[in-house]
Amino acid sequence: MLRKDIFLVDDDEDDITNFMDAIQSLNKDVSCRTSSNPIKALAELNSTEKLPDLILLDYNMPFINGLEFIRRLRSYDKLADIEVVMFSTPDEQIMIPWLLKNNTIVKYISKPDTFEDLKAVLDEIL
Repeated sequence: MLRKDIFLVDDDEDDITNFMDAIQSLNKDVSCRTSSNPIKALAELNSTEKLPDLILLDYNMPFINGLEFIRRLRSYDKLADIEVVMFSTPDEQIMIPWLLKNNTIVKYISKPDTFEDLKAVLDEIL
C-alpha cells in the first residue's frame, strides 16, 4: 500500500528528529506531520479534513500511553480505520501479547537501535 500522509506521535523530540530524517532520506513521496502530545494529536486528527494514511505511534508518552491513544482513536468513527504502527522500546515478544490481551491489534515494532535500522524498518512500512 502506498502511504503518502504519515502522522508521527512521539513525545521524544530526538526520536521525532530521527524518524523525520530517516523518512526524508528514503526519498519517498511522503509527507509527515508530527505531534509530541497525544491528546493534542487526537484533537488535531478529529478536527482535520485530511486524515493520514498511517499513524506512527510511540507507546510510552505522557498524559496517555499508546494503548489509550488507540482506544480513543477507534472511538471516533472517522478515525477508526486509520492504520497504526506502534513503536516503542520494549521488545516485540513482550508488547505484542500484551497488546493482544488488551484487544488492541496493531503492528508493533521495537524502536531500532541504529539510524540505518530505522531507515530499513521505515522503508518496509512506507
